[in-house]
Amino acid sequence: MATISDVARRAGVSTATVSRALNGVSTVDPALVARVRAAAEELGYQPNGLARNLRRQETAVLALIISDVENPFFTAIARGVEDVAQTAGYSVVLCNSDESAEKERRYIDVALQERVAGVVISPTDEWAGVEMLLGRGTPVVAVDRPLRAGTGDQVLVDSRAAARAAAEHLLAAGYQRVGCVTGPAGVRTADDRLAGYRDALGRRKRRERRAEYRASGGEAATRALLAEAEPPDALLVANSAMAIGVLEALRAAGLRLGRDVGVVAFDDVPWATLIDPPLTVVAQPAYEIGAEAARLLLARIADGSLPPTATTLEAQLIERGSSHRA
Repeated sequence: MATISDVARRAGVSTATVSRALNGVSTVDPALVARVRAAAEELGYQPNGLARNLRRQETAVLALIISDVENPFFTAIARGVEDVAQTAGYSVVLCNSDESAEKERRYIDVALQERVAGVVISPTDEWAGVEMLLGRGTPVVAVDRPLRAGTGDQVLVDSRAAARAAAEHLLAAGYQRVGCVTGPAGVRTADDRLAGYRDALGRRKRRERRAEYRASGGEAATRALLAEAEPPDALLVANSAMAIGVLEALRAAGLRLGRDVGVVAFDDVPWATLIDPPLTVVAQPAYEIGAEAARLLLARIADGSLPPTATTLEAQLIERGSSHRA
């Protein structure tokens, strides 16, 4: 039976490259992928997942630990992870941390006890949870929120640059008092989106509020901003759950979306085009984040010696009526 070393020799590449190519890691040159797959087909090579799991005393199960299962962004990530994992013969167990480090720690403990093959995680902390996993030799990939440089694989979006572009769009549309509703301090995406907002405003007066990444948090933050002596005439909102609360607060205040208060929110949720006017959004490639994270994790499971990989995907500003006065 052909081995991974046989494929590497036939293709003229390293075994690490074979592993990454066969697991679909996007950073591998397409020409190399084609060469590796051709060599594997010629030799009749098939990765022996069962033998691998027995050697590592692990199950063919991946754990996915996300921050909020009700957030469509994380739901799409989960779908991307599951689709790739199922194709490779793995099942996925979904865990919801609710932005709680304690709850995340319990799920990590379970993942270690059950000897899952690997973990995809949206960490509540930059290091603590991931340190536990890496310390026990469990492959891990972080999504949405970065790790310390060089500590593990991660798939991210440049939230700061996306937030800056969104705030600059509101300024260019003629809004004078742009505010920001973002998540809790210490949550990296919330901090990055606030930093991007500040980058765009420069020396202009800032109007910003932090709250929980939920509709209730968005509503309370917006009510507080609207109560100021010079309330914002536009808002950058850090996620879609908060956006629901923001829209409720504007409705209660009798303010018209776009004409009275411009709004741009992160994530292109299904209801964004159903309101009047439709919501301008910063669309993140959530499904692709999940799929790429799963590919990286499978490659890491196959070869733990691979160097850490940091993949950054682009967000897209989709302009709709909520960010224009007309």
